[in-house]
Amino acid sequence: MNELILKYGVNPNQKPSRVFVEDGNLPITVVNGKPGYINLLDALNGWQLVKEMKEATGLPSATSFKHVSPAGAACGKPLSPTLRSIYFIEDGLELTPLACAYARARGADRMSSFGDFIALSDPCDRATALLIKKEVSDGIIAPGYDADALEILKAKKKGGYCIIQIDKDYVPPELERKMVFGVNFEQGHNFIKLDADCLKNIVTKNKDLSKEEIDNLLVSLIILKYTQSNSVCYVKDGQAIGIGAGQQSRIHCTRLAGDKADKWWLRQSPRVLELPFVDDIRRPDRDNTIDVYTGDDADDVLRDGEWQKFFKTRPAPFTREERLAWIKQNTDVAVGSDAFFPFGDNIERAHRSGARVVAQPGGSIRDDDVIAACDKYGMTMAFTGIRLFHH
Repeated sequence: MNELILKYGVNPNQKPSRVFVEDGNLPITVVNGKPGYINLLDALNGWQLVKEMKEATGLPSATSFKHVSPAGAACGKPLSPTLRSIYFIEDGLELTPLACAYARARGADRMSSFGDFIALSDPCDRATALLIKKEVSDGIIAPGYDADALEILKAKKKGGYCIIQIDKDYVPPELERKMVFGVNFEQGHNFIKLDADCLKNIVTKNKDLSKEEIDNLLVSLIILKYTQSNSVCYVKDGQAIGIGAGQQSRIHCTRLAGDKADKWWLRQSPRVLELPFVDDIRRPDRDNTIDVYTGDDADDVLRDGEWQKFFKTRPAPFTREERLAWIKQNTDVAVGSDAFFPFGDNIERAHRSGARVVAQPGGSIRDDDVIAACDKYGMTMAFTGIRLFHH
């Protein structure tokens, strides 16, 4: 099959719509459901991301995509009891490495992952399907599906859940094209390989990079390769904890990603873990309530007449001072940027969210200022010389 007719394009008024290849066959098979235009953009970008992440780390990988950028991505490291709790994994549910990867990817930013499109580096197994079953999701792409996993997934969305199988050996043509406003664009596909060699140019006084830190930096760079630019990514323990995508200003990317990383860390605080939610609260309501409770607008869920909708008893406010004290305990975070940091303020902001190591292309006229900011905190920074814009 070299063509797939779609219901419509990015918006319902954009018809007709299709995806096709000029030579050979499409590398995807629709196993169930009917993918849309944006679904396929998410699927094909997500598949490239997890494929490269597994190649870099050797671990099964997963990503949760929304509107052509990852909301989260992770490799399949085991979950601590705290992470199982904040990712709402049922007691006694045995997780495979692939299931751990998806739990981390979905759990990084649950607000943004609502209605995601999932990409898996490995065939979907039953444990991963059981996690997906409970989440609001539009679809999934993977190189295969175990029979019992497929049965679970086909039951989602009243049988309409979009399931796509990708040819894991597919290699795209060297040239890629798209049309904008009747004008054809052509460029070479971004085949650049991100590995430890791109982190050898360490420009700070601190030259130390552990194997774990190298892996975390590579994860951040691979995520950025498939994130709408400008973008900055914070990674810890093999998973994205904050992604700032599609911002015109680099510092806004850094702040957005840092704020998301802070939210991820705040969810692990005893104050949040002990929130007395009502028994029948829905997952999206619980996620939204936690997001509001850990911010400056907490009164929206704590004022009289509102808290009763979410909690059995009214929890004490999580004060700004208490939140900042908890955030300071986050450490060993890796930060990547898809283009150079123009000012040291990016480093200052990243440091406040636990950044220890940084990877960025370098090349700013103010590189010295950025290096000095890293040296101030004893951070290690590598200049990759590689820009990773994605549009």
